[in-house]
Amino acid sequence: MKQVPAFVILEFTNPSGEIVFRVSGWSDGKRVRKNFATRADAEAERQVLEIQRLQTDAGVRVAATRLTAEQLQEAEAVFCRLAGQPQSLPFWVDFALANYRQPQNQKLLTEAVAEYIGAKTHEFEQKHVSLPQLARIRWDLKRFQEHFCGQRVADLTVSDLVKFFERGRPALKTYNNRRGIVSTFLKFCYLRGWIAENPVQRIPQHRIRQRRGSAQTFTAAQARELMEFIEGLEGGRFVPYFALCLFAGIRPGVPDGEITKLRPDAVNLDAGVIDVLAEVSKVREPRQVTIQPNLAAWLRAYPLEQFPLVVGNFQKRRAKFAKEFHLTHDVMRHTFISMFVAKFRSIGEAAIQAGNSESIIRRHYLNLKSAEEAEEFWGILPQRAIPQAAPLGVLLAPAFPGARRAKSAA
Repeated sequence: MKQVPAFVILEFTNPSGEIVFRVSGWSDGKRVRKNFATRADAEAERQVLEIQRLQTDAGVRVAATRLTAEQLQEAEAVFCRLAGQPQSLPFWVDFALANYRQPQNQKLLTEAVAEYIGAKTHEFEQKHVSLPQLARIRWDLKRFQEHFCGQRVADLTVSDLVKFFERGRPALKTYNNRRGIVSTFLKFCYLRGWIAENPVQRIPQHRIRQRRGSAQTFTAAQARELMEFIEGLEGGRFVPYFALCLFAGIRPGVPDGEITKLRPDAVNLDAGVIDVLAEVSKVREPRQVTIQPNLAAWLRAYPLEQFPLVVGNFQKRRAKFAKEFHLTHDVMRHTFISMFVAKFRSIGEAAIQAGNSESIIRRHYLNLKSAEEAEEFWGILPQRAIPQAAPLGVLLAPAFPGARRAKSAA
């Protein structure tokens, strides 16, 4: 069926007797009547009015604009994609301008990790980062870039990072450790303009409630059994290592712990102290450890001039008896701190000599051992004869300045 046009042209005689051509019709509920001197002019107007009517019916509007036809098409396409969104087009434009980076500023994750590891390696060479810390950063970021293989740093999202932190159902501490390393890495990327913000800042870390007295330790009987075994092993070659870790709390890690960096001349038997320098200390802070009387006896029986702190092929040799004596990480150091607190009842002095904070000492070591067990522990002596370099009374003197007062107060 042929559609009848909405506007028609009619001949009309004005009151003056002049014949004109009238365009008549309805548009958007309004009546339109226009007179023209010629039919050609009237036909041109009718076509314009007809186009406007059709555009109105189709939702199309006529407006003056500086945009080209291509730009108008892009604008219409964008508005169609934003249909139903609560934000306006200017909001999304502002967001894109703030977050988008030109291709020359985009960085592949593998390239960013390589530059970050290079920066951390330089910090290690400047002695600002320890070797275990550098190794942990390398390990975790290797897993990180394997998980996001082929992606750019700017492509990382909060949800993607949370999935990475939670992979394998890790413990809360492991989760926090992963988050901390990735957050520091992304801060490095942010400062170099590779990302607009650090998305890890929007991911909270887990709060971990530590239980008091959770440190794993030896009993006095277990410590005695261990030292008797060590004294009889290969002529006592391992004695200085175990004596210093157990009775002075030197961190025992090999090859990167404090014991491997400690020089023999730092152990001063005449002054009764061990100087743990900043470059030796795990926390990069110097400290002095008082040599307890029984430790002095062990070191005089097995002098460092004859017995090295760490023997060759140590890890393999230690593995032969580590399981039998439950030599887990830092168990000897934990034993030292708990026995020190039990004997001298001084959290502050224990924190100073162990290189920990008082809050850590109170949380993990307070009341973990009895005074009787501590007396037994600090009475563990070598079976080998002690050279008479110092009177027995000197070896049994108070363990640190003020120890007499601490003991009497207890």
